[in-house]
Amino acid sequence: MIEIEIYAPGLRSDSSMLRLRNQMDQFPRVRYKIDSRHDLVYFEIDKPGDISQQEIHQIFDAMDLEPRFVGQIPEELRSGNTARLV
Repeated sequence: MIEIEIYAPGLRSDSSMLRLRNQMDQFPRVRYKIDSRHDLVYFEIDKPGDISQQEIHQIFDAMDLEPRFVGQIPEELRSGNTARLV
């Protein structure tokens, strides 16, 4: 399992959180938890191919937010080898 943390300034607005939930519907195997007080999203990914770094960026780009990975980005996410894009 891969765990990552994303800081996305502006996430705490109600509309951004709703849009994130809508975006994440496209990735049913990726679990996430929103810490709205700190503009953070925690992701749990069981299989590396469930989502890529590029797709995470696309999710937040669609919401006009800049995702910032907290810590090191796992190599499995950097490869970008997934079947679908947002």
